[in-house]
Amino acid sequence: MKKILIVIFASFLFFSCSKNTENNTIKFWHFWSEPSQKQALLELISQFEKKYNCKVELTELSWNDGKTKLIAAFNSGTAPDVLELGSDWVAQFSSSNVLKALNADSFDIKKFIPFSLEPSYWNNNLYAIPWVVDTRVLFFNRELLNKAGRDGNPPTTMSELLEMARAVHLGNDIYGFGANGADPHRLYKKILTFFWTFGGDVFSPNGDLVLASPQNASALSFYKELSKFGMIETQRQLDAAFVQGKIAFWISGGWLIQKIQNENPKLNYGISTIPSYQNNSGVSFAGGEYLAINNKTKNYSLAAELVKFLTDGKNSVEFCKKVNEAGFPADKNYFKNDILLSSESKRAFAEQLLSARMTPVHPHWLEIEEIIENAVVEVLYDKIDAFTALKDAQNQIQSLLDKK
Repeated sequence: MKKILIVIFASFLFFSCSKNTENNTIKFWHFWSEPSQKQALLELISQFEKKYNCKVELTELSWNDGKTKLIAAFNSGTAPDVLELGSDWVAQFSSSNVLKALNADSFDIKKFIPFSLEPSYWNNNLYAIPWVVDTRVLFFNRELLNKAGRDGNPPTTMSELLEMARAVHLGNDIYGFGANGADPHRLYKKILTFFWTFGGDVFSPNGDLVLASPQNASALSFYKELSKFGMIETQRQLDAAFVQGKIAFWISGGWLIQKIQNENPKLNYGISTIPSYQNNSGVSFAGGEYLAINNKTKNYSLAAELVKFLTDGKNSVEFCKKVNEAGFPADKNYFKNDILLSSESKRAFAEQLLSARMTPVHPHWLEIEEIIENAVVEVLYDKIDAFTALKDAQNQIQSLLDKK
């Protein structure tokens, strides 16, 4: 009889442990795949696991096919409990009924930087929590400027940028400006910077398409003019060329700082904010990483705690200290952290974030951005003028939206 009781008790104990393990395990898919990024994230996840006596199963995604894998996972019912989304992806997932609607009070939503909250909402419901935010700035090569007879200081206006790029571009594999050409999901981030700085936009405040505006046409024409004195390539190639000292001006992100340190630490370069245009400050593209919860998660409580933990400023600031390209915590109480702002380069990024914008919150933005990028490429390669290209693009976008 004792043996039977022991077997029953052992079986009950095994079942209880198995059930407990299952209830305390969640899946988190993310995009931090570089060794230093993974290590920084693992340190935070380890703290969370110890605090909640749980297990977080991590899966790395790439920006090239991560969205496709997430969509496939939702379609097959295998999506993770918690997922990371880029700021310009959130609306597509929020509008598809695959994300859990969240309670703003539970996540202390008021502590986040106001502009970071725009992608978080869809139809007045909260679906994603801001984690980290970042922007793009103007990198410039002081040595090339000095050789061109300039004082090595960056331009403060768009007209100065054009004049300096022209002065530097003397051939011999040296270029005045880095112009993104055909480069899916990257080119639009550059051209929006010029649209916004020139006073243009894609949508008006009431949601009307205003792509084919005089301001945007002027901005695209200016970008085309800059490209005459530059290298037209992908972001990856332009990052590499700047590190090699071949480009005077190039708009890029924080990852480039680490690349320079690793590959050409003696490069004489500087970082500044986007030049102004007439009475408009230079406006840059702001991006961010967001955390959302699967609408069909079986462990919402633990998933919510993970989102709260990672987006808490005291944790996200530690991540940003170790991962330069992560940018800054979206938690405004930690945005101006002394250690983050101790370097000149980080201060430039923080200053630019005060004049930066995110892409329009639209469920079909990824299709819209492709149309815009195609129009820019047509202009860069002299196939069509700026206004006609934007007019054609606006008609394509309107036709797309009319079908939805």
